[in-house]
Amino acid sequence: MLDFANDIVTRATRLLFVDRREPALWTVTVDGRVVGTLLCEAGVRRLAWFKGADPRLAAYAGRLDGDVEALASALAARLGRPVCLESLPT
Repeated sequence: MLDFANDIVTRATRLLFVDRREPALWTVTVDGRVVGTLLCEAGVRRLAWFKGADPRLAAYAGRLDGDVEALASALAARLGRPVCLESLPT
């Protein structure tokens, strides 16, 4: 139960306190494996995929300017499995 509560607080914090002027970095994780990163710098977001990332993810050409949770949902729908974006301190 504590893990669930912690997850909710983490997600809310990410959504509310991301400053688009400051660099921000997220890991993109599928099945516990980091497959890529999302970098936000000066308000511009870029996805980078690691070697071995699923081609369905690597071919993603959709919007990156919405919130991080919407991007995770779009990637998960494309892959057919949960995709998690975790904020890293910068």
